Amino acid sequence: MAEFNSIHSVTEMPEGDNPKSGFHHGMFLEPQEKKRSMKALVVKQAKKTCSCTPDKVKDFVLSFFPVLQWLPKYKLREYLLGDIMSGVIVGVLLVPQSIAYSLLAEQEPIYGLYTSFFAGIIYFIFGTSRHISVGIFGVICLMVGQVVDREVQRAGYGAKPAALGGLTATAAYANTTSSPVNQTLQELHCDKSCYAITVGATMTFIAGVYQVAMGFFQVGFVSVYLSDSLLSGFVTGASFTILTSQAKYLLGLDIPRSNGIGSLIATWIEIFRNIHKTNVCDLITSILCFLVLIPAKELNDHFKSRLKAPIPVELVVIVAATLASHFGKLRETYGSSVAGRIPTGFLPPRPPDWNLIPNVALDAIPLAIIGFAITVSLSEMFAKKHGYSVKANQEMYAIGFCNIIPSFFHCFITSAALAKTLVKESTGCRTQMSGMVTSLVILLVLLVIAPLFYSLQKCVLAVITIVNLRGALRKFRDLPKMWHLSRVDTVIWLVTMAASALISTEIGLLVGVCFSMLCVIFRTQRPEAPLLGWVAESETYESLSAYKNLQTKPGIVVFRFEAPLYYINKECFKSILYKQTGVNPVWVKAAKKKAAKRMLREKEADSGDNQTSISMGFVSEPVGFHTIVIDCCAVQFLDTAGIRTLKEVCKDYREIEVQVLLAQCNPSVRSSLIRGEFFKEGEDHLLFHSVHQAVDFALGAQGHS
Repeated sequence: MAEFNSIHSVTEMPEGDNPKSGFHHGMFLEPQEKKRSMKALVVKQAKKTCSCTPDKVKDFVLSFFPVLQWLPKYKLREYLLGDIMSGVIVGVLLVPQSIAYSLLAEQEPIYGLYTSFFAGIIYFIFGTSRHISVGIFGVICLMVGQVVDREVQRAGYGAKPAALGGLTATAAYANTTSSPVNQTLQELHCDKSCYAITVGATMTFIAGVYQVAMGFFQVGFVSVYLSDSLLSGFVTGASFTILTSQAKYLLGLDIPRSNGIGSLIATWIEIFRNIHKTNVCDLITSILCFLVLIPAKELNDHFKSRLKAPIPVELVVIVAATLASHFGKLRETYGSSVAGRIPTGFLPPRPPDWNLIPNVALDAIPLAIIGFAITVSLSEMFAKKHGYSVKANQEMYAIGFCNIIPSFFHCFITSAALAKTLVKESTGCRTQMSGMVTSLVILLVLLVIAPLFYSLQKCVLAVITIVNLRGALRKFRDLPKMWHLSRVDTVIWLVTMAASALISTEIGLLVGVCFSMLCVIFRTQRPEAPLLGWVAESETYESLSAYKNLQTKPGIVVFRFEAPLYYINKECFKSILYKQTGVNPVWVKAAKKKAAKRMLREKEADSGDNQTSISMGFVSEPVGFHTIVIDCCAVQFLDTAGIRTLKEVCKDYREIEVQVLLAQCNPSVRSSLIRGEFFKEGEDHLLFHSVHQAVDFALGAQGHS
């Protein structure tokens, strides 16, 4: 059906009805011609994609490796000092967190250091953000640990959780005749600890492949379903699970890790069952660490504007605790669980276990989505703050390669982390050169310092992990403000938080996404639909229920439906329209038919004239208005059910001598109406660009009738 050129006809109006002009002039629009040939579009895109010129190759290389764009322009005197300072500070903070979060991911501490080292280097090459810090993130480590523990037990390694300190049994030197100076790990005998990192690395590889595929197919829109309130609720809920998983280390208990639905409750039940086995030494150490870390962190937060750099209290606590454990012989005397041997150097590269891919492919999906959603959102947030732009697709490539490449070097999944990014920004970071400095700090630990942490108690690492959850747990203080701003967002936050904590992290994320989508559907299913009144001395119409002193035109009802009209809310549209106008045309028609039949029966029975006149009076009773103007400015789209509903409404009201006019339809809605054959030849269904035009037309038509 051809596009229409005129929105409505030219109609002459009486002078008294329109003080501004004696005539109501029609508006004529000529639609743009749209090329609908899919073949032509595909051929054009294929030619564009497959063409290869030197300039195009150069642009591709520069966009795929952003470091080649900004590194040659690096301002050494202006940027270097800030980058070195922020890189060193983040590196100092990252070392203890990398070791602590390895415990959370059911891995050896050396693998957490590997992960942080490689992530900084690879993001330096591929990333477009100048400020974000990519590395270990607590929630992702928790999810990795849950899958690793499940697969380790499935492989028959027993119910005892993978623990730190097993690397002496994990790694053995194959070449015993090599020089002590050049000792390297030549061959890995795969025991429980080795199998744990194999599972983690395989899942990391798959998650990275997913992220690169998302970037290639430009499906970053998936992240829009993870709203800020949903992500915040998910992180807070997962924080309770993290806290629960670390509680056993605070008490020095050796209990199996609970996974699956209800793991949080099951873990606390198990803890209270074994509370009598608490290691007093670990408990006292945990309390002392809390007493030092929490006040120090609070002071860092309170005086962050005055401090040039945050106090590295975590590193101080780790050094002090390691020295106390070593010289006090806490492991030998009190049976405290310690980190154990952390080797220097790097393990040989090793590909993921392809046979494990079917087991972990599904688990990698939420990890991939959460990783890139957090990375992209943080990148865009800091880019906007500092006045530069980032490429969302390139960020997905960057975080994808930060997982794919390190998966061959015994690493697990990474993403951007807000806390470290804030530290990085506040300490003078100007470019990702600071990320390289951070990697060099970790490299120093890997090559020289790592073995010195042998006597470090696990409870100290657990305290560091729990203290770093303060930011997520503080979100409860923001609930009153969030409730005041948006009750729906607050309910989404609460539902996602509760599901992530009480059911499981993966199911909690799914519940949050589904619930937030249901909230959107519910909003469109029961939208606002007010009657409108005229603002005097203007052409504006606003809600009668929201504003005072609005006027109504005699015989005209103006109705606004503030949602798309589609199959879910079509019945709601009709019921609200009938309720607001006070007239259900179906009931009016039924009443007329019933009265007509009654009158016919009365005539046949030769009844008195009085009853007949009553029936006739009922049939001819007016409805109180002659025109309904539907303001469609908030109707974003129509589907077939919506078009059919509009047809039915117009037909039903026309049968009781009420005309329905549509105003302020957007081009998409107009196009849908045309394709749905809403306009038929000979019918007076007219579209208007404004409610005022429609009302003027109705008044003029009534005046001429």
